[in-house]
Amino acid sequence: MPESTENRAAAGAPRPAGPVAYDELPPRYHRWKWQVLVAFCVFYLFVYTGRFNFWPTSPLIKEDLGLTNIEIGIINAMLLWGFMLGDLVHGRLAEAYGLRLWVLVGAILTTVFNWAASFGTSTVGIAIPWAINGFVNAACWAPAISLISQWWPRRERGIAMGVIGTTTGGAMLVMWWLSSFVAAQWGWQAAFRYPPLLILALGIAFYFITRDRPNDVNLPEYIEDDQVSAEPESVSAAELKGLGPYKLLLSNSRFQLACHVKGLENVARYGLTTWVPLYYFEAGGLDIRQTVLVTVLLPLGYLLAPPISGFISDRLLNSRRRPLVIASCVLSAAALVVIALAPPQNVWLGAALMLWGGIGMGVSTISVIAVDISGRRMSGTAAGVLDAHGYLYAGAQALLFSVVLDIASSPWPLVFLAMAATRIISAAMISRVRV
Repeated sequence: MPESTENRAAAGAPRPAGPVAYDELPPRYHRWKWQVLVAFCVFYLFVYTGRFNFWPTSPLIKEDLGLTNIEIGIINAMLLWGFMLGDLVHGRLAEAYGLRLWVLVGAILTTVFNWAASFGTSTVGIAIPWAINGFVNAACWAPAISLISQWWPRRERGIAMGVIGTTTGGAMLVMWWLSSFVAAQWGWQAAFRYPPLLILALGIAFYFITRDRPNDVNLPEYIEDDQVSAEPESVSAAELKGLGPYKLLLSNSRFQLACHVKGLENVARYGLTTWVPLYYFEAGGLDIRQTVLVTVLLPLGYLLAPPISGFISDRLLNSRRRPLVIASCVLSAAALVVIALAPPQNVWLGAALMLWGGIGMGVSTISVIAVDISGRRMSGTAAGVLDAHGYLYAGAQALLFSVVLDIASSPWPLVFLAMAATRIISAAMISRVRV
C-alpha cells in the first residue's frame, strides 16, 4: 500500500528534495508513475457503464416508453450538457481541494444517479437525473488527467494519454457489451443499476492506491524540459489563484482553437455512438443483437488507435500532436462518407466501417494538446474546459440531428455527411495550432 504522509512524518522521514531533471528521477518514481496510470485505467475501464449506458439501451428504452427521436435526443443532450457543466468546474476545484478525492466523489455520485434514472418512466423522469449524472460523472475525468500530468512530463505524455485513450476505447467496448447484455437479459433498468456498482468499488480502490503528486510519497517533482509546457508552468502563484487559470487559458488563441476542434471532434465521435445503433436498428432492419454485433467494432477502433498515435507523437514526431489530429480528421471523414452511402443492411460492411471510423477518431491527440499548452499546474482546468467544449457540441448534435431525423423522415445519409463536414473543418482549424 502507498506510504501515507502521516506515517512519513511520524517516522521522521526527510522531505523530498526540490525538482530534478526527469532523467535523474529515482526508479521508485517511475514505479509510482505507472502505478498511478494503471490504477486510473482500471478504474476508468468501467466508468462508461455509468455514463454512456443509455446509448446501447436506447432502442429498448424508446420501445418500452414510446419515446420519439427528439425525446431520445433530449435525454442524450441532458447527459452531455450536464457533463459539460461539470467539466467547467471539477478540474479547477480538484486542483484546489484534492485530485483523487474529487474522482472518488464522482464515482460515488455516478452510482447514485444511475440508480435514480433507472426508476424513470418518462422523458422528464429520466432526463433530470441523467443531467445530474453527467455533471457528477465529469469529476472522474479532468481531476484524473491533472493527476496523471503531475507524474508524466510532456516528453512522455503522449504515451500516457495514449494508454488512457486505449482505456476509453476499452471502456466503450466494456460498456457496450456489458450494458447491452444486462439490458437484453433483465431489462434496461438493470443496465442502470448493477454495472455502475463496479464504478463505486473501483473508485474507492483508486483513492487508496494513488497519490496526487510525487511529494505525497516523498519523491521529487520532475523539471519540465519542454518549452511548450515549461512556459505556462512558469506563471506566478498569484496568477493561479481563483479564476486565474481560466483567464490565462481563455486568452490563449491556440487553446481556444483546440477547444473548438475538440467540440467538432465530439460531433462525430458522439454522433456515431448516439445514432449508429438506431441507424442499423431502424434503417437496416437489424435486431438488437445484430445491432450490437455491428456497432461493437466502433469502440474497438477507439481502443486500438490511441497508444499507436501516442507512441508516434512522442517517439517519432518529438511530441508534436498536430499531425495526428489532422490524420484523424481525414480518416474519420472518409469513413463517415462511406457510411452515409453504403447500404445499412450489409452487416459485415457496417462492422468494417465501424472499425475504420473508430480508428480514425482514435488517433486524435487533441486532449494531449490541452495539457501541453497549460502545463501541469493548470492541467485540470485545461482538461475540463477543453472537454466542456466537446460536450457542448456533442449535446448540440444530439438535439440537432434528432430534429432533422424526426422532421425530415429519417434522412440518415445527410446526418453522416454533416459529421464528415465537421471533420474537414476541424482539419483546417487545427492546422493553425502549432503544438
